[in-house]
Amino acid sequence: MSSDIRTVAVIGAGTMGSGIAHVFARSGFQVLLCDVEQRLLDRAIGQIRTNLGREAVKGKLAESDVEPAVARIGLTTDRESLSAADFAVEAATERFELKAEIFRALDRILPAGGILATNTSSISITRLAALTARPRDVIGMHFFNPVPVMALVEVIRGLATSDATYTTVRDLAARLGKTPVEVNDAPGFVSNRVLMPLINEAAYAVMEGVATAEAVDQVFKLGMAHPMGPLTLADLIGLDVCVDIMRVLHEGHGTPRDAPCPLLVRMVDAGWLGRKAARGFYKYEK
Repeated sequence: MSSDIRTVAVIGAGTMGSGIAHVFARSGFQVLLCDVEQRLLDRAIGQIRTNLGREAVKGKLAESDVEPAVARIGLTTDRESLSAADFAVEAATERFELKAEIFRALDRILPAGGILATNTSSISITRLAALTARPRDVIGMHFFNPVPVMALVEVIRGLATSDATYTTVRDLAARLGKTPVEVNDAPGFVSNRVLMPLINEAAYAVMEGVATAEAVDQVFKLGMAHPMGPLTLADLIGLDVCVDIMRVLHEGHGTPRDAPCPLLVRMVDAGWLGRKAARGFYKYEK
């Protein structure tokens, strides 16, 4: 039951991991935020404190609640310390080999009955679960960026995920103030199965000279009532993340058009990763 969960391990202190740690701590959970380098953890906790402060300024959180929430987040580079957690969320880079190594370690470290969740946006839950001795306790818990703001959590069942695990994670998402939506395991799930082909086609439109990035985005904002265009969104997600997801879709579906647009691949090779690199389809201030 979600009410039995007191301490949550979050593996990965990047944009998604720090956002996940933020919402758990804000909701009263003890959090163990783990990454491979202390500097990554220090940067994450600084960003979490800043974002909690912004919520307080907007009246979404009492000013007096900011530092107690920050204090509920413990920082560690030692995976073995995660044995104190009841529940784990992996939020590492979207690469199967990396996630596989983490899941094998978590399976060994977390106590029996502890649920292993992944924030993957495209990788098979069933495949990750099969690496563990607890496939019934493995599930997808896909948050959206920025995590403290976005309401949706895709809750993805693997082939072996138990009803009890699903119910616990569904209820846990609700305790965080999120809206859980049940999804079955398939490449890209629902969100990225639909979104990534749109971003890919938008990139092709730019590459083939159909329109500029600005024009493509304007069509979707003014003609389809999207809050931002697909290429602005790609920059926000990270072009490297988009390419990784598209490669998973391509491998899973075997459809040539699912392969990432060559322009996207070249931009990633050049280090133009979007907002986090200050350059993608648009330029940003550092």
